[in-house]
Amino acid sequence: MSNCKPTQRKRKMKGKVIIILGSSRSDGETKKLTDTILGISDFDKIDLNDYSISYYDYEYKNANDDYLNLMQTLINKYDTFVFATPVYWYSMSGIMKVFLDRFTDLLDNQKELGRQLRNKKMTVITSSNGGNLGEEFWFPFKETAKYLGMEYIGNLHTISNSLNLEQIEDFVYKIKTTNG
Repeated sequence: MSNCKPTQRKRKMKGKVIIILGSSRSDGETKKLTDTILGISDFDKIDLNDYSISYYDYEYKNANDDYLNLMQTLINKYDTFVFATPVYWYSMSGIMKVFLDRFTDLLDNQKELGRQLRNKKMTVITSSNGGNLGEEFWFPFKETAKYLGMEYIGNLHTISNSLNLEQIEDFVYKIKTTNG
């Protein structure tokens, strides 16, 4: 048991950041990117490949997969979600898309849990071999945040095999100062 007073414990939890790695390869360029971020921050990370998350199902037949338990943990423990995805065919990875699609569960059959996303923060970091994503790429993330009542605090695209540490440090600083 901690010797902290309740308000101290609350303060320690405030601002917790989780990187949600959504890549088909757990050891690819996006993982290297997240490792770089973890090396200069106190953020936590999960890899969606470590969980069994089914596609959204209108009949909720997937209610026993890992998604709802994972979301309960993430919502209770973290204030900011950093979505880390490679760019596949001008879009987020399939595993990240499935994860975002499942937010529908939090709106349909887990409304109380879904309401707890309000006032949390979201940001996105990507990696690919090319540099021009265009503003359209970020649209699903921005609009999802807006719809859920989350604050979208920005995004950063990186080029694989040529990470710009200064850009990454600025991105981490922005997350930390917005999270304060």
